[in-house]
Amino acid sequence: MSARNSQANKAAARERLRAERERQAKKDKVKRQLVVVASTVAVLAAAGGVGYAVMQANKPTAWEAAKSAKVVAPKNTEGENGTTVVIGKPAAQKTLELYEDSRCPVCATFEQAVGETVKKDVDAGKYKVKYIGATFIDNATNGEGSKNALSALGAALDVSPEAFMEYKAALYSTKFHPEENNDKFAKDAYLIEVADSVPALKENAAFEKAVNDGTYDAWALKMSATFDSSGVQGTPTLKMDGKKVTVEGSDNVPMTVAEFNAAVDKALKG
Repeated sequence: MSARNSQANKAAARERLRAERERQAKKDKVKRQLVVVASTVAVLAAAGGVGYAVMQANKPTAWEAAKSAKVVAPKNTEGENGTTVVIGKPAAQKTLELYEDSRCPVCATFEQAVGETVKKDVDAGKYKVKYIGATFIDNATNGEGSKNALSALGAALDVSPEAFMEYKAALYSTKFHPEENNDKFAKDAYLIEVADSVPALKENAAFEKAVNDGTYDAWALKMSATFDSSGVQGTPTLKMDGKKVTVEGSDNVPMTVAEFNAAVDKALKG
């Protein structure tokens, strides 16, 4: 091989090497640019995700929003914000005040034992019932079931006083009342399932819409505030003429029909 050919081959090799280095440098530059773009997108996405999470965390819950919402009072109520709920014949001279929390297990026991007697007495005009709903179990458990059930009771009351009483009985029944630590009443679908056992509420579109929309949420909070300001410390509590209705010789709520009849008859005479 001549010296000229050898030099030409070397020059060609050097040119190929230079061209290859340029191509590799361009590829490396593009790769670096893609990495920067991807990193920027990831940072922006993360920032957006954090921003969205912060926004969601700061967004008020439905119950927080209900605190400042306009109160829609159910039909068949009286007084400021419709928190006076009195059911019974106008001619009845006395009124039995009944303080209850929908999630309260002792209230459930009371209603299962005595609720039918209360209904019969009210229907007969023996006395009226004034209902005061509480939600303190929600406060103790960070739940929503007491409030949600109270709102649904407002929807039932809007249908009729009879529907309200029957729905309240259903909520406290052995079939539907959950354990105290089970916040089952927080679910609208479950409250509607319970309502299907009440003829006036079964497949009642207006009732179901009110429950799903939380129409009476603000009212439920006002009712709960009425309980809080009453001075009553627990549920169930019964009062007549401002005095507690209890088992003779004790501070206990009457939990049987016999105890209840004796206590109420005494209160009616007092």
